[in-house]
Amino acid sequence: MKKGILIALLAVAMTAEAQEKQPSWFNNIKLSGYGMTQYQYSDQEGAKANSFNLRMFRLALEGKIKNEFYWKAQVQLNGNTSTLGSSPRVVDLFAEWQRYTAFKVKIGQFKRPFSFENPLHPIVQGFMSYSQNVLKLAGFSDRTGEHASNGRDIGVQIQGDFLPNADGRNLLHYQVGVFNGQGINTKDVDQRKDIIGGVWVMPVKGMRLGVFGWEGSTARKGKWKDTGDTEEHSGVRSLPKHRYAISGEYLTNDWTFRTEYIHATGNAFSTTLNNTNDENSKNCNLSKLGNKADGYYALVIAPIIRKKFHAKARYDVYRPTAEWSKTKTFCEIGADYEFHPNFQINVEYARVNDKTGSTLAKHGYNMIDVEVDFKF
Repeated sequence: MKKGILIALLAVAMTAEAQEKQPSWFNNIKLSGYGMTQYQYSDQEGAKANSFNLRMFRLALEGKIKNEFYWKAQVQLNGNTSTLGSSPRVVDLFAEWQRYTAFKVKIGQFKRPFSFENPLHPIVQGFMSYSQNVLKLAGFSDRTGEHASNGRDIGVQIQGDFLPNADGRNLLHYQVGVFNGQGINTKDVDQRKDIIGGVWVMPVKGMRLGVFGWEGSTARKGKWKDTGDTEEHSGVRSLPKHRYAISGEYLTNDWTFRTEYIHATGNAFSTTLNNTNDENSKNCNLSKLGNKADGYYALVIAPIIRKKFHAKARYDVYRPTAEWSKTKTFCEIGADYEFHPNFQINVEYARVNDKTGSTLAKHGYNMIDVEVDFKF
């Protein structure tokens, strides 16, 4: 962690020094970043927690070349450096040709084009975490056992906006990409690619109504036994992913309304990949979750003082086996206050009802989350 911080600070210092002697092209380069600090309390029986946490720190460099090509590089640092999910790592590294509004081409590592919430900035997203269905079904802590990938993958994508109305506002957006299917900073394993895409209409200003689809696979190279088999298999095991999402959002006068349903079909590995050097990285056995999962959420963020002080609420449901008997539900209320456009505090209370684990003594418990976020 110390090494990662030193590298980040060195990058800032080098950038500041370069700005004093910058050539003309350097005017198109921007350094930005943000940090999220957290206090979280949970009274879940058998797993009580009461801790301060460094949720996230990111640094990004981005720029344009000839007003036609846009590029971005972003790294993330967390408080734990021992695993793929928490280590300092590259989260974005891509270039995009932006000459035409209706046809842009992006290549590199970036957000998967799936759901409205996935591409949102973690601070703008509004709550202590992304919704459960996005976390589990859009490549954050994916149900398949893929390593934590912040909703990103490596590939190529085309996207665009067209059909302008009388005011010049485009009514239709599309995006589709081809990806490795293995998450960030990882090569393809089974030589099959994920195809992910979406389309949405914007009938009135601030409103989006969209659908998304995802066809692909996740794979590991290792060993496994099928149910009832005594013989152990080895090689590359590929598990299919078939997913779709239905999404709606309306932003008006500092109000936010958003809801999304996501459905997934496809088995999962029994262990989550956290370290490519441990034995779990070669464990290709299937989990007991089965081959279906789904979830939905609905939220509202309401201005008390416009662009300054907001109240918010979210109802968040996830079914890891697509069964109502095994459901995890968050009922959340909270508020945020912006002391400055670059500095805010968030407070949230959640009542959780977790029926996903049969060993839990009590399904219901409470959570309190307080975050102080800054950006530059």
